[in-house]
Amino acid sequence: MGVILVGPIRTYSFHGCLPEEEKIGGNYLVNVKINADFSEAEKNDELSSTIDYCDVYQVVDREMAIRSKLIEHVAARIAEALKNEIAKIEKVKVTVTKIAPPMNGDVAEVSVIVSRS
Repeated sequence: MGVILVGPIRTYSFHGCLPEEEKIGGNYLVNVKINADFSEAEKNDELSSTIDYCDVYQVVDREMAIRSKLIEHVAARIAEALKNEIAKIEKVKVTVTKIAPPMNGDVAEVSVIVSRS
């Protein structure tokens, strides 16, 4: 068993409850932590024996392009899609961070973390 970390993946997406967020968009960071058995890849040095980071990126990129009001929703979609589409994943944790959220105060970022086993 091992861990693969991918991120932060930077995106410009249009998530949020405010109408302005749908039009203007904002910057996001997505981090993915994957638990998987890649012991075979340690021995044979073959990409087919592990998880291709490009596949992880493509799922994140695709799901971040689908507008959601809540980053909780998009994080759950990413986690579910990764778990369903990449067979070698045993457990996945997705962190979606919204940079400079529109709030009544000076807040640098807001993050949510979603896990799936």
